[in-house]
Amino acid sequence: MKTLTRIVLVSMLLFLAGCASSSRFPAAGSGGAAPSPAGAGEHVVRPGDTLYSIAVANDMDFRQLAALNGIRPPYTIQVGQRLRVVDRSSSRPKPDPEPKVVKKPVPPKTGAPVKTTPPPPTRLPITWRWPTVGKVVGRFVAGDATRKGVDIAGRLGQPVLAAADGEVVYSGSGLPGYGKLVILKHSHNYLSAYGYNQALLVDEGQQVKAGQTIARMGQAEVGKSRLHFEIRYDGKPVDPLRYLPKR
Repeated sequence: MKTLTRIVLVSMLLFLAGCASSSRFPAAGSGGAAPSPAGAGEHVVRPGDTLYSIAVANDMDFRQLAALNGIRPPYTIQVGQRLRVVDRSSSRPKPDPEPKVVKKPVPPKTGAPVKTTPPPPTRLPITWRWPTVGKVVGRFVAGDATRKGVDIAGRLGQPVLAAADGEVVYSGSGLPGYGKLVILKHSHNYLSAYGYNQALLVDEGQQVKAGQTIARMGQAEVGKSRLHFEIRYDGKPVDPLRYLPKR
């Protein structure tokens, strides 16, 4: 009887030791090891990332990023997924798009009449508005990675407004250098970004109207309340002052 009891006790001790060791050290191939860091031209998806936020961080168009990685609508990505991104050091900044002026063809004064092709239909332009009140204290500089938009000074907590109708495609704090950030999609070509916020008041997927309060102004540095505002055309930063109304 004593021998049987001793065998049972030894078996229980071995079982408990095996459980303890397996909880501390995951088996090979179990996925417990942390993923290796992203290499050059690569981004590893983190919690809170969206295809749009990754595209903005790398000065890419979201469609370009999706095509590069074989991602189709609704553009779902997974934490830990490795995405190829364009090497920004080898890409040249795209010039700001100039407003296109459609001129009507003028028939010649003399000679036989010629056939003219009617101009293509033009899309309704986006009506932009200022995202907040305040003085512009930082301006856009083409090609400068630290000046991709404008900085507008104000007071802590003042309303940050949608600069045009759009859809919230990012609302979070995962992009270094932007603080709490909102990104709106206005069309296939245009996005706008609102950084340095104190509080975010909209969620991803939400439709917003121009002038709607989407955030509260925060601080870029201690004692310096301001909004960082960008407009992106096909993923590239453009000068917001060329689009915002004069004031």
